[in-house]
Order: sequence, then C-alpha cells, then structure tokens
Amino acid sequence: MAFQGEFGAWSEWAVRRACGAAAEPLPCRTLREVFDAIEAGRADLGVVPVENSRAGSVVDTYDLLLQRTLAVRGEVAIPIEQCLLAPPGARLEDVRRVYSHPQALAQCEAYLRRLGAETIAVYDTAGSARSLGERPEEGAAAVASARAAGLYGLQVLARGIQDDPDNVTRFFVVGPSGPAVPGGPGRPRTLLALGLAEDDAPGALFWSLGTLAFWRLNLSRIESRPSRKRSWHYHFYLDVDADAGACAGAVSELRARGADVRVLGSFPSFEPAGPGDPPGAG
Repeated sequence: MAFQGEFGAWSEWAVRRACGAAAEPLPCRTLREVFDAIEAGRADLGVVPVENSRAGSVVDTYDLLLQRTLAVRGEVAIPIEQCLLAPPGARLEDVRRVYSHPQALAQCEAYLRRLGAETIAVYDTAGSARSLGERPEEGAAAVASARAAGLYGLQVLARGIQDDPDNVTRFFVVGPSGPAVPGGPGRPRTLLALGLAEDDAPGALFWSLGTLAFWRLNLSRIESRPSRKRSWHYHFYLDVDADAGACAGAVSELRARGADVRVLGSFPSFEPAGPGDPPGAG
C-alpha cells in the first residue's frame, strides 16, 4: 500500500484504516510517486488524500486521477489531531520556525499566527518531524502527529492545535480497476470526471447537472480543475450518491450529447473513525 510521506504521516494511518494491520505501507515522497509505484507494480494499491474539512481539496490528487488510468477503489476519512513537536528540552515560548506540509499549516493557521512563528512548507508532516529529529534546530518545531514524535525522538509541546476541533481528512484508495475495497456501512458513491461538450454555451453546466437530476441522482460534491487542453476551460469532478449501475443511464446520455465523462470509481462512502490518536501514538 503506497502512501505519500514518511512513516508516522496521517496517510500511513489511512492505510491502516483502509486495509487493516496486514497492509504493508510503502512510503513515497510525492503523490505522483504513489501513482508511479502502483503502475510499476511496486504496490498493489495506494492511499491518497483528497479533501480536508478545514483546508479544502488536495488538487494534485484530482489532477493525477484525470492524467492516469488508476481507479478509485474505496475511501476512508480520519480525524486529524495536529501536534506541535520539538526536540527534547525545547520550550513553547522559544519556537520561532515551524515546518510542515502546506495542508497541515493551513489546518493550524490561527494557532500558528498566535504563536508568532514563521511557517515553512515542506513535503510531509512526518517528514518535517523526521528532519527535525535527525538535525535539531534551535527555535524550530514541526506540525505532525503524536506518533511521529515517538518515531523520531521529539517531544509534544502542544496537542490538538488544529483550528477546527472536528478536523477530518478524506482519503481515496486507488489502484488498477477492480472490486471496491471493503469499507464502512456508508451509502454507495461514484466519482465522475465531466468535461462539458460546449462549455462556452449558456447553461452548459446547468444542463449537464440537470441530466443527473433527471435520472434521480443526488450530487453531494462538485470540484472544478483547469482543463489541460484549453486555457480557462475546466473539468468537473462529481461525487454522486449512487453505484455505477445507477449512474449508467445518466453517463450514457451525457456522452450522447458530446460530454467527456469518465467513471473514476464506485465504492462505499466513508464512515469517519473515532476520536483520538492512531494506534501506537503517544
């Protein structure tokens, strides 16, 4: 199971939530490398973040889903308790620089502003903890999980520093086309990528979404990303609360009207995990 980041990253916990303790996590530096590992056969599946309840969408994941041929096979959502970590003996009042992934820094924006420290974006939450543990810096701290502190010899200066106490990140399980990964008891969900047939025509998006309504399909989320074919034109990602079979009629009608529609996956929707740290945190 490939994931982006170092051991101790929230994505590693998502691997455990999605596929259990038997899963063998494979750390990758970037999201692109997660997709590469699966396509090269070095991993069977991967877990990638797609959305945070505070910081919003992870746009690189959406772009990769359209660029590559991997399917979404499942999803999981986990509560995120961000912690401020520092080398042993450091004091909170001495922190002047904070390292972490841009999403984690965004999730803790208000706390870090009050702290008055400079924020420095790096590729991963656990990666920032690992770097700080290997090369301690006076006045430096990292935002990561409590488990990362234990893995990399750091102390927890503050827990739960995220701005939203109900901070949750949603992850997709991606892999070659195949059956859905067993998930929670959530309702079926299908992810569609939609390119409008005539996106300059008035009401083009309205009529495309109206086709879903005509087929009595509920749309729970829509995300737009720039098209790679033309500037200022867009692809839309649609979360539809139905399985692929129920979406087939609408997909066929949209294609008949000239729309570019891809079914990126059909899977059980997530059920958030319980509160608290991931297993092994401390």
